[in-house]
Amino acid sequence: MCKTRGLRYGPPMRRFTHFAALDWSGARGERQRGIALAVASGTAAPALVRPGHIWSRAEILAWLEGVAAARENMLIGFDFSAAFAFADHGAYFPEWSESPSDMQALWGLVELLARGDPHYEAGGFLAHPEARRHFRHRGEAGDLFEAGAGRLRVVERHQRMTKQAASVSNFNLVGAAQVGKASLSGMRLLHRLSGRIPLWPLDPVPARGPLLVEIYTSLAARAASLPPGRSKIRDGAALDAALAALGSSPAGLIGPVSDHASDALLTAAWLRAIASEARPWSPPPLTDALAETEGWTFGIV
Repeated sequence: MCKTRGLRYGPPMRRFTHFAALDWSGARGERQRGIALAVASGTAAPALVRPGHIWSRAEILAWLEGVAAARENMLIGFDFSAAFAFADHGAYFPEWSESPSDMQALWGLVELLARGDPHYEAGGFLAHPEARRHFRHRGEAGDLFEAGAGRLRVVERHQRMTKQAASVSNFNLVGAAQVGKASLSGMRLLHRLSGRIPLWPLDPVPARGPLLVEIYTSLAARAASLPPGRSKIRDGAALDAALAALGSSPAGLIGPVSDHASDALLTAAWLRAIASEARPWSPPPLTDALAETEGWTFGIV
């Protein structure tokens, strides 16, 4: 049995000065209105990076590369899953001889098969006959897609059991709640950032510089006391009220606000509020094996 490395997952031995939240999208096309990026610096109100801009995934990568080059003391949350379920079957893709053995190899396989797809899409990976068997596609499900919700990671099963957040399977590619495509495009991003920005809990918390963590924006909404099922904020005044509940200064936006922008702004403030606490860094179910294969969602304890 793999034991947790307490110091590795324990409270950080440093303090961040900037907190970024990335609301992500796996939709087709170069530019996505579903992408939003916000940063909370020091004690200032969180602010959108390039407000009004319609981001491309390539531009997000370039921004992150700039953070890495500058060694910004920044905690960066991304709203997609870094891996698929592994622990339940001891493999990401049972019955596939090329199924990777760890998270970084998974990113490499996704990149290899999707390398011809533009804009960090992953159609080439999903078109592979062995990969296709494991996913629910529009109009059909692969023969190895598990009936019902589909396979879940340990963190997703844990958050369901403890009622900390809802969860859906990354093997589902259908419906408004599907997260598989966003996660696959995100894995292509992580593949490029590997070795340049460490990812918690796969990598130890660095003494300085940026650190990536997986997030759920719904956790920030819950922390701000927004009711389940009504966590999307689309108004500046409502956003400022939620920020106040997290101890943050108001963003000061007036009138309608996209839910992607509000998710990013609120989550940046939430990251700042909880990053100095011990509990988010030491979730009891986390082990070395999970850190290397499935990862963990920051804030699920």
